[in-house]
Amino acid sequence: MTHRLLRVLSTALALVLAGCATHVDLAPDEGQPALRVQQRLALTPSNGGLQITPDDLRAGDIVLSSTHSIVSMGVRLITVAPVSHAALYLGDGQFVEAVGAGVRLRSTQEYMDGESTIVAFRHPGVGDEHIAALNAFARQHAGKKYNTAGIVLQAPFSIGRQYCELPLIPGLVRDYCIRGLAAIQLGAIKNDRFFCSQFVLEAYRHARLPLTTADPRLISPADLLHMREGDVPSVRTEQTLQYVGHLKAAPMPSDEMAVGMAD
Repeated sequence: MTHRLLRVLSTALALVLAGCATHVDLAPDEGQPALRVQQRLALTPSNGGLQITPDDLRAGDIVLSSTHSIVSMGVRLITVAPVSHAALYLGDGQFVEAVGAGVRLRSTQEYMDGESTIVAFRHPGVGDEHIAALNAFARQHAGKKYNTAGIVLQAPFSIGRQYCELPLIPGLVRDYCIRGLAAIQLGAIKNDRFFCSQFVLEAYRHARLPLTTADPRLISPADLLHMREGDVPSVRTEQTLQYVGHLKAAPMPSDEMAVGMAD
């Protein structure tokens, strides 16, 4: 057993309590095992990220965010992630999101004013036909009620699924475990309502650019975050997302504590 493999195993053991999903690759230069760990800390402009403006957004961009509210803090605590909300940028200065009041459109200024942290990601395959489909889906469902039942079930599910994400569990096994647990805890009954990340997944599915084949009801904003390039997704993804940058970032306690998500 090589020293590199020993380091991989010791690192994995140290991560057991954190419940971080991992993936073992072969290092391209040496062909030795290299452990990738699910990144759960916040990349900000102060620790390797990019500061962008709304002008840098493109229609179809997925925007993850958080606020200082108790609800947002609770979601971040349960999912062990720096984001608690997901929305879609439709272009022309408009965002669409599913919130407690239902599916609604918000202007760029309203969105910027309402969130404390905002980070954008991009599906590289989005074309004009997909943008049209995303816009049509948003306007078709605008005003629909929030999936309160779905979000209530998310809390116990988010806690239970952490057993599926223990270090060194193969990605395929982790994927089956999470989907199986979701089938039990979330049930088979569906309705025409959405919570935030569910709406994003359904919109992309409608545009024939599915981000994953997993049930959108099991996907949280944290799951969307981990679908980005260089991270370890919890469920199998059809397409990794590109990090675009931060429109808004919460201040970090210190540069020493600002550990980035990127490799």
